[in-house]
Amino acid sequence: MLYGILLIVTWIVLLIRFPTRALPISAAALVGLGLVIALAIWQDSSDRRQLDRLELRIAYAPTQCPADRPLALSLKNGSDHPLRELRWKIAAYRPGETTDLAENLYEAPRYRGPGVLLSGAEWKDCLPLPPLRPGYRASTLEFRAERIEGAFGE
Repeated sequence: MLYGILLIVTWIVLLIRFPTRALPISAAALVGLGLVIALAIWQDSSDRRQLDRLELRIAYAPTQCPADRPLALSLKNGSDHPLRELRWKIAAYRPGETTDLAENLYEAPRYRGPGVLLSGAEWKDCLPLPPLRPGYRASTLEFRAERIEGAFGE
């Protein structure tokens, strides 16, 4: 932090003392920084649009899945690009309510996608339940994927 402040103060002194040399360099640095920021924003919005085209369904299915992994997951990549990585959190709700009943503990499972999933491909798996608040049964809850993060590539 102190190093950054010292760097900024030094640059301001150079701008005041040698404006004819420091001003063109400053302008070029600002243009370069602006291009990097614009590229990062464009990439983030592109990934967000691609994530919106994923079909991710989670259902409590103890008859289709093993007892230690009773959540059936179905993921279809409806985007035009292959999915490289995917992460999400599972939330649990009583039907018609908005209070998340899954506890966000440190030892809660981390949910990740299959790795590379080509455009139009589908992936199915069984997942473990997130830790639930005491007094709630998984069979009475709806499960949803939230905080979905991912990256797409060529």
